[in-house]
Amino acid sequence: MAEMAFIHGYEAVGWGGINAGCHHFFGYPITPQNEITEFFARELPKIGGRFVQAESESAVGAMLFGAAAAGVRCMTSTASPGWGLMQEMLSHISWCELPCVVVDCQRGGPGQGTTRHAQTDYLSATRGGGQGGYKSIVLAPSSVQECHDLLQLGFYLADKYRILVVVLTDGILIQIAEPVELKTIDFGPLPPKDWALKGTAKKGGRWDLIHSTRGLILGGYTPIIKELHKKYHQIADLEVRYRTYQADDAELILIAYGYVARCCEGAVDMARAQGFKVGFIQPITLWPFPCEVVSQKASQGCKFLVVEDSMEQMFEDVKLSVEGKAEIHHLGLLSRHLPGEVGMLFPETVFEEVKKLL
Repeated sequence: MAEMAFIHGYEAVGWGGINAGCHHFFGYPITPQNEITEFFARELPKIGGRFVQAESESAVGAMLFGAAAAGVRCMTSTASPGWGLMQEMLSHISWCELPCVVVDCQRGGPGQGTTRHAQTDYLSATRGGGQGGYKSIVLAPSSVQECHDLLQLGFYLADKYRILVVVLTDGILIQIAEPVELKTIDFGPLPPKDWALKGTAKKGGRWDLIHSTRGLILGGYTPIIKELHKKYHQIADLEVRYRTYQADDAELILIAYGYVARCCEGAVDMARAQGFKVGFIQPITLWPFPCEVVSQKASQGCKFLVVEDSMEQMFEDVKLSVEGKAEIHHLGLLSRHLPGEVGMLFPETVFEEVKKLL
């Protein structure tokens, strides 16, 4: 039965994970996601789950590897510098096709950057942040409800495809509070985890093996790479998700994700109130990116304004999707009311740029 609650984004992430059946969380503190770690430290012991604060982000990755290899649902959350430190182990997890979920609550970078919100991990999340050219499904919530629901979708997709799923959020979404419907979502049946390590007693005395040098041990690197890329193409064909708003007759399309998507929807309402034909596309999967709908709108003669709390990261995917068929403009990290100031994007900021373009 569903329950309504007025909760913060970090609580929605937590309840989304628990409602997905995740009882194993490994974490390391870093701003601005510490409240997520605190939530699991408090709530998992109440339901017989396991919370471990590791000695480092690298250790978190190793713990995820072990738990995922055993076939249990497991996750972590981190912020941008910690995300960078996890990358080697996340690459090994991807190579071994182990399903797990990582929440990256972005902050400004590069390097230590700032503890403020930002969207500067887009390229690293959507291109496979570690070595080897792997892919991860990347989900981008824009509301507290979506923080809850996309956590559950993330675990379902992770198990369906035996893949790492990244939920890419930011400090704004984690800290705001909204009404949320808390319920377990049934996305359908999943394949059995007959690959998981269960111990020799449960395998008739046969040894199990999941190893990060599987290409050497199993006698072939190329066949494994071929299978991985076959899976990536399947995901790109079947798992694209996006939302449109007032886009049918639009002459200008705004494209944004995360908290910025909310600003763009407000800007569309302002523009429509003054007679401007403005619409909006919100990518829910950042990988696979909704290239086809963007391409279709470009073919119809739409202009585009990419709005993101970064310097032209998602802009690259929109440019590839448009294929030179339409104008593309950008409103980003330094495009603020006050020159030189870095802060939030607001609907008014976006609307002012819309008026310039139209």
